[in-house]
Amino acid sequence: MGDELPRTMRAWEATPGGPGRIRFGERAVPEPAPGEVLVRIEACGVCRTDLHVTEGDLPEHRARVIPGHEAVGRVAALGPGTGRFGLGERVGIAWLRATCGECRWCRSGRENLCPDARFTGWDVDGGYAEFATVPAAYAYRLPEGIPDEQAAPLLCAGIIGYRALRRAELPPGGRLGIYGFGASAHLTAQIAIAQGAEVHVMTRGEGAQRLALELGAASAEAADAMPPVPLDASILFAPAGDLVPAALAGLDQGGSLVVAGIHLSDIPALNYEKHLFRERRLTSVTANTRQDGEELFRLAARLGLSGTVTSYPFEAADQALEDLARGAFSGVAVLRMSDSPRASDVAVNSM
Repeated sequence: MGDELPRTMRAWEATPGGPGRIRFGERAVPEPAPGEVLVRIEACGVCRTDLHVTEGDLPEHRARVIPGHEAVGRVAALGPGTGRFGLGERVGIAWLRATCGECRWCRSGRENLCPDARFTGWDVDGGYAEFATVPAAYAYRLPEGIPDEQAAPLLCAGIIGYRALRRAELPPGGRLGIYGFGASAHLTAQIAIAQGAEVHVMTRGEGAQRLALELGAASAEAADAMPPVPLDASILFAPAGDLVPAALAGLDQGGSLVVAGIHLSDIPALNYEKHLFRERRLTSVTANTRQDGEELFRLAARLGLSGTVTSYPFEAADQALEDLARGAFSGVAVLRMSDSPRASDVAVNSM
């Protein structure tokens, strides 16, 4: 991998069921396999999916996995046969890490539904570390004009929100409802408003409601409030199944509700006449395709998409997750490596 690279790195590993959500320690720097690149991480977003992984809401796929799937960095080493990127290039590591490329879902452009898909920070170690590997075919070449702390949350929150907005099939100039107003929602709202939508936000927390209005939402109410007007489409970002009936009831006839999270609490019983009749639709989002990501980054650069970012030093990843869990900030959280000492400068536990 090169004499200039260290042999060990600092990293956080998941401890679902144990003390705390994650544990800080030392790991060997991974070697890139054929077709992979090794990335020196410079920033990593803190996503609600990381909470689901570290709290056991999602089944364990890899013991002691390193979370994080919104990682931005520079290529530090190339695996055998890897030619897409050169050393030093700036890349992003996202949630979707690999697919089979052969099933009917992959062959029809729906690789997000591949039954053999693998995911960063769940199946394979992710970006809560100084280094991470990624198949070159699934890494994103990032526009240099987007700073690290802005690019990181786009790699999941941005991409998933963009896919959810597309699946909502919002008509031009239509009315969009957004339930929950965290990382993905506040980015999605900006895209929808830029495209001419009238956005209404239902979310808990006065800070999130204020942010929604500052970003141009037409209204911002409590999470279970009825919207002030019938909506053409809504996106549910909050992992709260009990909001599904309320969101369906707030739709106009022919409207769509898209559930954008990877985890959702149980949905209460629905009333067909009230919630689904007159061609209201209920659908979901499952991961993303690479095309979604490429389109989102082009759009983000053109619109100047900007997240409301709370930065944490790398050593405070556990605090960032705790703050996310209790809703202590609006927008997104990002871990910054540049604010942190390197592995050789600090004492860490061996994992």
